[in-house]
Amino acid sequence: METTLNNVAIEKVKNSKIHDVDFDNLSFGSVYTDHMLVCDYKDGKWMAPKIVPYQPITLDPSAKIFHYGQSIFEGMKAYKDEDGKVWLFRPLENFKRFNKSAERLAIPELPESHFMDGLLALINLESDWVPQNPGSSLYIRPFMFASGKGFHASPANEYKFIIACAPSGSYFSGKVKVLIEETYSRAANGGVGYAKAGGNYAGQFYPTKLAAEKGYQQVIWTDDNTHEFIEEAGAMNVFVRINDTLMTAPTSDRILDGITRKSILDIANDMGIKTEVRKISVHELVEAANNGTLKEMFGAGTAAVVSPISGFGYHGKDYELPEVTNSYADQLKKRITDIQYNRAEDKFGWRYPVE
Repeated sequence: METTLNNVAIEKVKNSKIHDVDFDNLSFGSVYTDHMLVCDYKDGKWMAPKIVPYQPITLDPSAKIFHYGQSIFEGMKAYKDEDGKVWLFRPLENFKRFNKSAERLAIPELPESHFMDGLLALINLESDWVPQNPGSSLYIRPFMFASGKGFHASPANEYKFIIACAPSGSYFSGKVKVLIEETYSRAANGGVGYAKAGGNYAGQFYPTKLAAEKGYQQVIWTDDNTHEFIEEAGAMNVFVRINDTLMTAPTSDRILDGITRKSILDIANDMGIKTEVRKISVHELVEAANNGTLKEMFGAGTAAVVSPISGFGYHGKDYELPEVTNSYADQLKKRITDIQYNRAEDKFGWRYPVE
């Protein structure tokens, strides 16, 4: 059966699989909703987006995504409040960053109407899939890749934009132990580190595997030139609290401009927490750990929101962080999630209704 919503054509599934899902036991990103949004770029323009049943994608073996890696994505969530109303969190920031990534990888930028109208139509259709359990949400994955054919090393002439969704429980639980990377780099000056390109994450897997073999859950990435300054934590932005000052590295062409990162800085300033956006050296971190002024470290990103760090390894030595009552990590996570789930005032105008 075909209908339309927000000027987006919808082909509905005949039988929903929602009744087979245990919403009380959701792992992250492993169960998918009934529908997905698809949109193709052909003949120099984006076609009209449409919603179809969730299904596999068929591609030619010569599709350029397989050979030259033109692929980008975003991570978003939809939240359901106590009254059953569905909300997004700063979706236009995701759209802007999506096109910023597209530009860097020579992918045609997507019109805002295609992204927002398609997103809202899809979440409206799948509103029953947005879980209402505490800490749960509907994870939303917009992605775009080169579907055009050819072995020659050049941008493709055809692309595919898709939004797929997965109801998910809490992403992380507990604190993680991290290893400060001294050999490998996540990104380099002039590279694509600031873009959400698939290859950025593929390149992280091997160093993270080596760290896991040493007993660490994640890697703290350092600058590519000297490995003297910390930059990101795994696939997240990283924050450090020394005494009562909360610090994070400045964004650059190596560091992702995280939406959660920006939100944490704004909320911290609103709470009267002193913040600094500057380079943070590994030496400064080790010295603060040794003299007791290093109070907290945590990662920040869409999936986990805030992921506390229990300690770090460097030069073969482990440094444990103290247990802090009423930590900045806990306070900031609560402020953000209270806004996301419509439990508190949104003085920043970040909450976006799905209507």
